[in-house]
Amino acid sequence: MTPDARTLQQGGALPVSAAGETLWLLPEHALWWPAAGMLMVADVHFGKAAAFRALGQPVPHGTTGDNLALLTRLVRQLPVDELVFLGDFLHARASRTPSVLQALYDWRHGLPAPLRCTLVRGNHDARAGDPPASLDIAVVSEPALAGPFALCHMPGASPLGYVLAGHLHPACLLRGSGADRLRLPCFLFGPRGAILPAFGAFTGHATVRPQADERAYVVGGGRVWPARTARQNNV
Repeated sequence: MTPDARTLQQGGALPVSAAGETLWLLPEHALWWPAAGMLMVADVHFGKAAAFRALGQPVPHGTTGDNLALLTRLVRQLPVDELVFLGDFLHARASRTPSVLQALYDWRHGLPAPLRCTLVRGNHDARAGDPPASLDIAVVSEPALAGPFALCHMPGASPLGYVLAGHLHPACLLRGSGADRLRLPCFLFGPRGAILPAFGAFTGHATVRPQADERAYVVGGGRVWPARTARQNNV
């Protein structure tokens, strides 16, 4: 059953219009394009914690499982025919541990059978290598064209369509009273393209300063909302 707009908004999602299409920005750092049955996420960086542990860093376990569980919930809650990763599926060569690859295999083969998965290669994918063939994930180079959109990893303008990309892990700086500052992940939409926040639970963020023709949509507290940023407050 397709959730109605009221249900989606009560769940913290926000609709926006881009290239004549309605896109839903989800508080899970994902983008849903209902007309195409497409769910998009960027910068999952599976196995990043494993790569850090390989270097002797005592980072937490369980981030891959958390990311996979969240993806499963989304594709089961929404009508999704295709799940698209906008780059940086695996973090590094060292991410290809037996436990990470087994978790990915179990996840992929536990999804609804008709669901297609596509990876638009990003910069980390070039180093980490393509996902194993056993995951049944189609791998393409950018831009991948879908309706009026050019699906990419690297942000920027394209003559082939409105760009939907990742890579930057964008976050906005918000200002409260006094000297209070808060940095939150965001979607960033401009006249020729948009950037998704990083989906991965174990990723950093880069502060962006929206230009006059850009709009940031901040994610926090289980919802998405249009931001009034520090730049807009003349900070």
